[in-house]
Amino acid sequence: MTAIEIARKMASLGQREDAQRAYTLVIQTSHEPSERLEAAAYILQFGGDYRISYTTFIELYNQGYFQEDILSLMTKVFYEPNIKLLKSRYERNCKLLAKYPYLFRKDFLPFEDLPVYFFPFDDHSGYVPFYREERRFGEFINFKNTIISQNFFHDLENPILAHDVYSQYELEYLNDNVRRSEDVARENHVYLHYADWGVFCSYLQCLILRPLLESEKLVFLIEDEVEQYPIDFKERFGIDYSQHTVQPVGVRELTRLIWHTQLSTHNGGDFFNEIFDGHPNLLVLPSVMMFDIKENVEKLDEALNRAGSLNEAVELLAAWNNPRLVTELYQMRDRTAKDLMVAVFMTSAMATAGLDPNARIAPAVFFQPHFYNIVYTLRASASGSTVLEAANYEEVRSSSIFRNFKYIKTFTPMRRFTTSHGATVRFMYESAKAAEEEESKNKSAKKSVVSDAVMERVLNRSFMIDPEDRLYKDSVLVRFEDGKLNPKATFTALAAFLDLPYGESMTCCSEYGKPIDYGDYLAGGFDPAPIYKTYDDYVNDKERYFIEYFLRDAYEYYGYSFHYYDGGEVDEAKTVELVDGFDTMDHYIRETWIKIFAEAKVSSKSGAELPEGVEEAVQKQLLENYIKTIHENRKKNAKVLMEGLHFVNKNGQPLRMMPKLELDPALLENPIYH
Repeated sequence: MTAIEIARKMASLGQREDAQRAYTLVIQTSHEPSERLEAAAYILQFGGDYRISYTTFIELYNQGYFQEDILSLMTKVFYEPNIKLLKSRYERNCKLLAKYPYLFRKDFLPFEDLPVYFFPFDDHSGYVPFYREERRFGEFINFKNTIISQNFFHDLENPILAHDVYSQYELEYLNDNVRRSEDVARENHVYLHYADWGVFCSYLQCLILRPLLESEKLVFLIEDEVEQYPIDFKERFGIDYSQHTVQPVGVRELTRLIWHTQLSTHNGGDFFNEIFDGHPNLLVLPSVMMFDIKENVEKLDEALNRAGSLNEAVELLAAWNNPRLVTELYQMRDRTAKDLMVAVFMTSAMATAGLDPNARIAPAVFFQPHFYNIVYTLRASASGSTVLEAANYEEVRSSSIFRNFKYIKTFTPMRRFTTSHGATVRFMYESAKAAEEEESKNKSAKKSVVSDAVMERVLNRSFMIDPEDRLYKDSVLVRFEDGKLNPKATFTALAAFLDLPYGESMTCCSEYGKPIDYGDYLAGGFDPAPIYKTYDDYVNDKERYFIEYFLRDAYEYYGYSFHYYDGGEVDEAKTVELVDGFDTMDHYIRETWIKIFAEAKVSSKSGAELPEGVEEAVQKQLLENYIKTIHENRKKNAKVLMEGLHFVNKNGQPLRMMPKLELDPALLENPIYH
């Protein structure tokens, strides 16, 4: 039996759930419009997932099938029950705009004559527009989608001019981040140009304008009124903003976070910090340990809570030499960790080194929380999918610092995995040797060891996005090699994504806003040497083959060619052969862990001391048992990965690759790295 026959049979027997499943299959597989219409109608009628029916109806309508029937059904089921809300919102916005001084056209269309209808899709500001004259449905729109899609702030020499912005989120973003003209002592309105009056009126059904109009920052220019940009407010309205004094930025004016994520260790993150250092529209610190920033925020909160008066708070924080900022924090209602973290950045001489106090926009906080290592674990879910989990990621995701930023842009640098791995092992080993030397002077010094960096590397899929996670809604991955070989193309594109102006500060590597003198360090700045280092003393070819094979999907997606994996078939026997050949990795694990086990206290079951030489033998055996456990864990994880590189979040939703930053070919100075 075909899917449609099964569905009809189940429907005739009254087995609605089975019928809905069968009709869903019809929608997914059938090319017959009448069958798809029948399936969508049944699912809608009998309480299935209405979104399946909704989407199918729109697809069929736009393909030219059953248009009269579908439009009638869609209007009755989805539009008419919501028309009262849409009309009331439209009329409320029209009433507000009729009194607004910076909308110069007031001939609002009657609701019934609007050229665009909006059919609600869900309860979360999701709509599908219907263009009446063209008789077609448009693309789904989420008015609160947390993505900034344009480089609004590419030019800050002039007031902001943006075209056809209909996203509630982006309108709020502009309103929140562009400073008031009174605060920057010059004309600084946001000019919003809309190319079609009828379309602009139509969107008033869905937008919430009241909070956007209160500060009177927005100037609406309709159609050819764009020729008025920029308006001379002194001549036209008698307002001379130059009579005001530039005001310092307040803590809560900073609503925007740029999260520079740590994909892995030794991934080139410092290079990106040095590029963004000194940017006139950023508060920038180099990578800071996550636990350090949390500790600083907690101590600051404790000091403010401990202060019995404003004067005492100013005294407690006298080192800031900023009574205005202390006053703002002390008097702030519902003070959050985000507010305190912003204040920490605002009082840092390094973070503010290049800051432009006269800028048209409030600065963004550029933040790279750092961890000693990024470790992921595999877990098989009940459905048989592979779940990836990392304590570091959960710490960031649950952090109140992150949660309280309204606007978040995320970018992740990536370096070729085998290169980054070799650098990591070298760093681990050098850290272990340095710790050993320190311990010889100070017995209480902390020990350091080399961990199983190969498995940590292949399990670390930080480049895969959880579609349910707000922190990655607006994110991009940028390759370290592109930044080194094609800096202008890379950082022009990255600035555009982050909604920053690309300028002189991004053409050099700096600290405290001053260019860095690397001296004899040849790999510094834009020197491409780190791209080509292979770290042969710290990684062998079998380890590199293993890494490339189990990260082959990322190699393909992000444009890296294979240097060690030969493209051949890999079965379980091959993975065992590779794991047994991790001689370099095992060497560094043994060398750094042997001292840990050498200090282990070993005795007989009775507690008596062991004969001479036996204790040392037992300690060596403990080390070998530990190495054996590592080998078994590698083979177990490899077996799981052999099932396929398909990963889900803890709610079972598939993870997807973070989008790759695309470069303008016209700006390339060197061939794209592969």
